[in-house]
This record gives sequence, structure tokens and C-alpha cells, in this order.
Amino acid sequence: QVRLVESGGGLVQAGGSLRLSCAASGSTYSRYAMGWFRRAPGKEREFVVAISRTGGAKYYADSVKDRFTISTDNAKNIVYLQMNSLKPEDTAVYYCSASTQGSRLSFAASYNYWGQGTQVTVSS
Repeated sequence: QVRLVESGGGLVQAGGSLRLSCAASGSTYSRYAMGWFRRAPGKEREFVVAISRTGGAKYYADSVKDRFTISTDNAKNIVYLQMNSLKPEDTAVYYCSASTQGSRLSFAASYNYWGQGTQVTVSS
């Protein structure tokens, strides 16, 4: 069992930056691939970024490539999502997730555990 708690969301102007954190506790964190998804108002949940168990592979949605960066601090069991050059269309609730599968990481169904989400609002 893994418990995921996101933090770091907030209100930012377009062009600004935010760093989200996801603190993992419970089962051995390093066994999981980790991902971030988001859900904008009135829209389906969508994949944002994922990192493999080893950290050797990272996968980004086209919409955030070159603006967002995922990283991990394995000593602290924290996954970060650095978001730069934010746009109003990035406004959403962002969810951290953990996967035992390690494959098909752009699919929400591949993830076993989810956080409660953190709101990111980007004003124009």
C-alpha cells in the first residue's frame, strides 16, 4: 500500500512557475513508476508526465514537453513536477500516481495508487 500526498499547487500568472511535490509513504517507494495526471474543469483526466522505476526513462505529454520536468528524491520518497512557462490551459487539479506495472505509463489504468490532487490555476 502506498499513500501519496501532493502539495505545491496555487495561483500563478501566465508565464510563471510552480513546483509540485508528491510525498510517498507506505510500501517501498522505489518499486513504483510514478506519474502525474491532471483534470481540467469539464474535461477528462489526462496524462502529463511519468518516470520509470529506475528513473532512467521519462515520458512527457506533448502539451508540456520542454516546459515541465519530473524528478525524484529517492532519499525523501518525493516526486517533483517542475512547471515552467505556465499557460492558462494548464489550469487543472494535478494528481500524483504510482504504478507497479512499469509500462503503458501514459494510461491512468496502469496506476494502482493516487493522491488527492492539488489545484493549479494559471491566470492570463
